[in-house]
Amino acid sequence: MVFAAIPSPSRGVVHLGPVPLRAYALMIIIGIVVAVVVTGRRLRARGLDPEIAGEIAFWAVPFGILGARIYHVLSTPDPYFGHDGNLGDVVKIWNGGLGIWGAIAGGALGAWIAARRLGVSLALFADAAAPGIILAQAIGRWGNWFNQELYGRATDLPWAVRIDAAHRIDPTVATYQPTFLYEFLWNLVVAGILLFVDRRHRLGRGRLFALYVALYTFGRLWIEMLRIDTADRILGLRVNIWTSALVCVASIVAFALTRRPVDLDVSPEEQRELGLVRERGRRGVEPERAASSDAAAPRPGDESETGGEFETGGEFEAGGESGRSGGTGLRGETDTGSEPGGESGGGGGTRVEREAGVGADVGAQAGRVTPGRGESAGHAPVEAPPH
Repeated sequence: MVFAAIPSPSRGVVHLGPVPLRAYALMIIIGIVVAVVVTGRRLRARGLDPEIAGEIAFWAVPFGILGARIYHVLSTPDPYFGHDGNLGDVVKIWNGGLGIWGAIAGGALGAWIAARRLGVSLALFADAAAPGIILAQAIGRWGNWFNQELYGRATDLPWAVRIDAAHRIDPTVATYQPTFLYEFLWNLVVAGILLFVDRRHRLGRGRLFALYVALYTFGRLWIEMLRIDTADRILGLRVNIWTSALVCVASIVAFALTRRPVDLDVSPEEQRELGLVRERGRRGVEPERAASSDAAAPRPGDESETGGEFETGGEFEAGGESGRSGGTGLRGETDTGSEPGGESGGGGGTRVEREAGVGADVGAQAGRVTPGRGESAGHAPVEAPPH
């Protein structure tokens, strides 16, 4: 006797007037949005425009859905080409039936096309996208719960999922292993591992994506062994088990053999210089005025001497995260020529050495220094008295 079980939804579609809102499709859409947002933030940290995530998703998502459906139909042909199959059901993806392997293959093809068009390294993008992809897969698994599909063997465990009679493989058994829940939890674990490794031990380009594939397929192996839905078999094992094992081994080999440069995060200051983030002023103070006051205020450790070079340290912390620029820091040069009576003083420029972590964007917010105008950050030029 089962004393507790996870109930299944009574229906997987809600009608908003004449428009059906299907939970399976909704879970996929939410997963895609999460993946694009997470990938965009990670691309920006690497010095790339976060909008690239959406532009590549525009290609990768349709290719991924098409590939997922093709893989499902080919690996489970009986419902479509069998004796009692219906060929018209091939296009009814809202009823479920998207193979993850086809989704990865098709999505990778679409991403490759988009990356070439945008001139972006596919391996760099894949590393940035890996945590978002696995989170999207985790969210998408709840679509199987709404459709009451892809569950595992019969069980009386307290966390078993209760399946309605119309969706049961065995009409006499009501509770089954909730494989959708197992995969959801496993995907969350994989996402946490990827984020931890990427923060503490930045890997060479392409290796984080290989790690994602290896971890996901390892978990998919034992989850597939619990499933009892109809599927083709090779040597007594489900096709997806063989696919998971082969892909897992291939990704481990790729992870071990890949030797590529490491893509370090750029600092928050560099992100502002590249126009990837917007400067925010203090509460109640306009951004331009706040930045000017920050730039004008003296800072501990500032030095000034004659010269024309501006440099900041190589590694610093800003906003709680350490910004890295290849371990070398930023170096720029400013020549501030001055007119008679200018505030920066007559003759020559100034050499300013500051500690990293300066919050004001000197170029964009604190008043840009223009040669020949005798201006310095945060100060208006002093005009010469009329003759």
